[in-house]
Amino acid sequence: MLSETRPAKVGKWTEPALRVLRERYLTRQGGEVVETPEEMCWRVALTIARGEARYGRSEAAVREIAEAFYDIMIEGDFLPNSPTLMNAGKGNGLQYSACYVLPVGDSMEEIFDSVKAAAIIHKSGGGTGFAFSRLRPKDDIVASTGGRASGPVSFLKVFNSATEAVKQGGTRRGANMGILRVDHPDILEFIDCKLDGGITNFNISVAATDRFMDALASGGEYELINPHSGEVTGRLLAKEVFDRMVRAAWRTGDPGMVFIDRINASPANPTPSIGTVEATNPCGEQPLLPNEACNLGSLNVSKFARRSDAGEWSIDWDEMERVVRLAVRFLDDVIEMNPYPLPVIDETVKANRRIGLGIMGWADLLFTMGLPYDSQEAIKLADRLMTFVKEKSHDQSAKLADERGTFTNWDRSIYRNERPMRNSTVTTIAPTGTISMIAGCSSGVEPIFALAFEHRVKQPDGERVLTFVNETFERIAKEQGFYSDALMQEIAKRGSLHGIRGLPEHAAQVFKTSHDIGFEWHVRHQAAFQRSTDNGVSKTINLPNNATEEDVARAYRLAWELGCLGITVFRDGCKGEQVLNIGVSAKKDKSPAVAAPTGQAIIKPRPRSLKGSTYRTQTPIGTAWITITENDEHEPFEVFVQVGKGGSDTMAVAESLGRLISLILRLPSPLSAQRRLEEVISQLSRIGGGQPTGFGPDKILSLPDALSRTLAEHIGDLKPSPEAPPTADTRRKQIGDLCKECGQATFVYEEGCKKCLSCGFNEC
Repeated sequence: MLSETRPAKVGKWTEPALRVLRERYLTRQGGEVVETPEEMCWRVALTIARGEARYGRSEAAVREIAEAFYDIMIEGDFLPNSPTLMNAGKGNGLQYSACYVLPVGDSMEEIFDSVKAAAIIHKSGGGTGFAFSRLRPKDDIVASTGGRASGPVSFLKVFNSATEAVKQGGTRRGANMGILRVDHPDILEFIDCKLDGGITNFNISVAATDRFMDALASGGEYELINPHSGEVTGRLLAKEVFDRMVRAAWRTGDPGMVFIDRINASPANPTPSIGTVEATNPCGEQPLLPNEACNLGSLNVSKFARRSDAGEWSIDWDEMERVVRLAVRFLDDVIEMNPYPLPVIDETVKANRRIGLGIMGWADLLFTMGLPYDSQEAIKLADRLMTFVKEKSHDQSAKLADERGTFTNWDRSIYRNERPMRNSTVTTIAPTGTISMIAGCSSGVEPIFALAFEHRVKQPDGERVLTFVNETFERIAKEQGFYSDALMQEIAKRGSLHGIRGLPEHAAQVFKTSHDIGFEWHVRHQAAFQRSTDNGVSKTINLPNNATEEDVARAYRLAWELGCLGITVFRDGCKGEQVLNIGVSAKKDKSPAVAAPTGQAIIKPRPRSLKGSTYRTQTPIGTAWITITENDEHEPFEVFVQVGKGGSDTMAVAESLGRLISLILRLPSPLSAQRRLEEVISQLSRIGGGQPTGFGPDKILSLPDALSRTLAEHIGDLKPSPEAPPTADTRRKQIGDLCKECGQATFVYEEGCKKCLSCGFNEC
């Protein structure tokens, strides 16, 4: 009988890691956590190692391999994707893979079969990708019914609604990728489908063909093809379609681009004679055939940095090789032990045996080595490191083939004339949102999003403010003598070193955050890692809010030129641009086109210009700017509220408060505008929140409470409280959006998905 006694070694876990583990990974009974992080690692290691027994390993050998798996997890050298950590060994029957692609056929039966399959996968913690390219275009005649087709975008909305109803195993919200070929007749509708703020459970990408990219380069047209009939239905200028993609991506972050012909001509489709890749997983890095899945895992490369006696830093390549080989064995064993959700997926996966070994901790490694992210030295190291990982991981897959046999489709693969391998793909650089938090390192190949941030925790005796600092930065700051608690608190308020005086010159060069780095370097990093990655690279090209559409276009073109398989951009605050530009500004300059019939009450139209006052006030979620305008009779007419970044949930709540109050003031009513505003003040006053600020009579409980005080001040019901001049404390920069799970303003977009730096909640 195989001994299940856990090895004695224990891990070193940060406070964020423990919080994430308790919330999402550790076993619970009756709602209470009944498992330690060490017990989780042993549960997973032992379960996966049992796959070795299927190839004749003795119980003693299985135990030895389980201990080796445990060791690399407990040390933070390697971690598998989240579903493996969440489900392996729990006996819940839920699967262990993160990535799936499901087919969407051109019939109601096929479409809703895929909806059902997606629900099953989401329930067990996986994400799904779909190509809607086989669906006939909108208004096409359906021969069986005589009706007209509703088109791919309508069914994209059906899938989105189904996802909304499914909570992934109680731990993760379902995530999806929707893809449409650029030559589909409905491509323009697809490109614009997220501009109105809908379809929230999908990332979307356009599958750009080589023919389209050639037409873009030459300034020419390309053909639109009906996928049902194969007929050419029209032609479009590639530049106009590209510009439309760029405009939508500038405004909302979608669509991304996947270079679909390049994918199918690369190792990302190792069995082209079996089928064509049409779609990827939700974050875009894992191209898959229909009904195929891939299990992923990541090396923490920062763990392999070593300092010589002379103080020079280098990489321990021998130790990295040891961990790479164990990780490949681990991921292949996952295929054996994985309870796949559908028989057709089990069959497809085992025929190709895709695995995806990637990396995390890249920014930490660069910090340690003293290399700026935006430097050619960093690009060279990325190239060298990923070349090494690919070489050793492929060699290990070949050794497993000698030991266990090749994948079933070997003789129909691109490798059939080369050294036999166990796995059709071996490397992928995937999102590491929460596993990097568990490992205590930076995410994937991304730069650091924030060097430090504040986390507010309610205590019985009041609120505690905790400052979390990137561990590598903190260690180096102490070693180099510029660490202080005051400095860390200042960085936590700003998110970066930008604008802080008195730091060593090299610190500002090396310790850059994502928005300090030009988009070109983001793309170059993605391309450098892609060169030695079988599948794709999960990478968000983060852009500052003031980036232009031309910047987005240049990023897309550079990704194509440098050999990337796809690209995702995200301009800071972009989610609010469409509402801001169309919902507010456009309305300001328009008068009603048609007058209301005589005697009918109407909402007061907004004059072309109004005078008003703007107030600055501190709230628990940051500085609010509240503008109150008045009409010619000096009555309050409308209210605007701004707090946080444009496009954030914080700003959305603030804007909605302003809009509703403005509507109340402009609606027909027997009450005067001042009287209505007094009622609004009464309703908003003293609404409590989770993070009050201030003391005594100046204590502000929430944003609504702060708004009520400002409105009262404006109409003379409250004396203004003296505000301190702007200090470091009032210059706090919000790191991200408000997290819907923990309420902290640390919800950021990177690696192709949104995640919370505080609690680990993610939407990928």
